[in-house]
Amino acid sequence: TTLEMSSADYLSMSLGQIAWVIERLGKYRQTLEPGLHFLVPIVDRVAYVHSLKEEAIKIPNQQAITKDNVTISIDGVLYLRVMDAYQASYGVHDPIFAVTQLAQTSMRSEIGKMTLDKTFEERDTMNHAIVAAVNSAAKEWGIQVLRYEIRDIIPPASIKQAMEMEAEAERRRRADVLQSEGDRQSEVNIAEGRMQAAKLSAKGEAEAIRERARATAEGIRLLSAAISESPSGEKAVSLRVAEQWVGAWKEMARKSNTLIVPSNPGNAASMVATAMSIYKSVGDSSTPDLPFAAGSSMTGSSNELSSEPGSAEGLDSPKS
Repeated sequence: TTLEMSSADYLSMSLGQIAWVIERLGKYRQTLEPGLHFLVPIVDRVAYVHSLKEEAIKIPNQQAITKDNVTISIDGVLYLRVMDAYQASYGVHDPIFAVTQLAQTSMRSEIGKMTLDKTFEERDTMNHAIVAAVNSAAKEWGIQVLRYEIRDIIPPASIKQAMEMEAEAERRRRADVLQSEGDRQSEVNIAEGRMQAAKLSAKGEAEAIRERARATAEGIRLLSAAISESPSGEKAVSLRVAEQWVGAWKEMARKSNTLIVPSNPGNAASMVATAMSIYKSVGDSSTPDLPFAAGSSMTGSSNELSSEPGSAEGLDSPKS
């Protein structure tokens, strides 16, 4: 701001963050700092005024060709500051225009080094490269570029459609992979569950077999004790064998119409006598190995049975 005090003097007041370049008789004299200054009329004049604040300069949209020969439209924003008002005034005619043109050419140069995919992935790399390229030349103009930001990268419509199709295919592929992973995990979980169920079932069956064996052994032990301790135990055994003999014939007659039976099926006394003979032989045997002792007793009983009159005839002549 310049205030006219009289016809002989000028009172110039320089504001903060603004540089006033003063010329005297057409030659640079000084740069006014913030404060109150006096200028000589006609002789001194304000030639240039520069703002020392950071400025945002829009870089217009331009066409650029990538490394894989794809033409794209790209624009950006350049942030700069005037560091030396003298260099900005006398180093270049229009410093803002010069920096803008330099930023555009640097941007095209950097895009030409990258493929289309890289231009989307490495924006930061391009921004730093453009700032470095512009600062190397703008330093002589008294201007410092602080940063550069790419705003929009617009590919051709056909390339954009192809990119959208590629992205859709990639999303479908990821969905299929996730679905297959889920199915695989589900099958693994089902198989592990079945394996655990089979193990638990086997353990339960084994425990049931052991319990049945214990119950059978306990029953045999109690039965043996009852028979040996009771005076009429053998008679009770004979009665029980006869009942089972009759029940067996009843069950066989219910299931089938054709039977192979001894010649005298009503002679239950003979069968009871044979069973009691086997029981006595087993009871009198002192062999530690019970199965073999029982087998030998069975053999002896069979010989005794076959030596009885009419017993062999009754067993060897079946009827249909």
